[in-house]
Amino acid sequence: QLVESGGGSVQAGGSLRLSCTVSGLTIGSGYWGWFRQAPGKEREGVASRGIGTGTTYYADNVKGRFTISPDKSLQMDNLKPEDSAMYYCAAGRGVDAHLLRPSGYGYWGQGTQVTVS
Repeated sequence: QLVESGGGSVQAGGSLRLSCTVSGLTIGSGYWGWFRQAPGKEREGVASRGIGTGTTYYADNVKGRFTISPDKSLQMDNLKPEDSAMYYCAAGRGVDAHLLRPSGYGYWGQGTQVTVS
């Protein structure tokens, strides 16, 4: 089970740090990923990090603003209204996971809401 926390409401330009807690699972390899989904839009990948390798990959629209840490938390700086969405933590394997394709992820959290005004 993956459980996200740290979401909330923030003004544009502000920061939030999202955490992902794992229970009942042993994830020793693969990738951690963060995704988001706004109402009426498809789920999109935000950031991934190789477990053990540390290899990171970011969506173009968050590069330089978001950072996925070794502990799989997601630091979000200089937030914009368009970053508002439900954010999901996920665990996956393979190149699809690295490249933030949802098909590469088999474990998902329930999400935490981020609202930027």
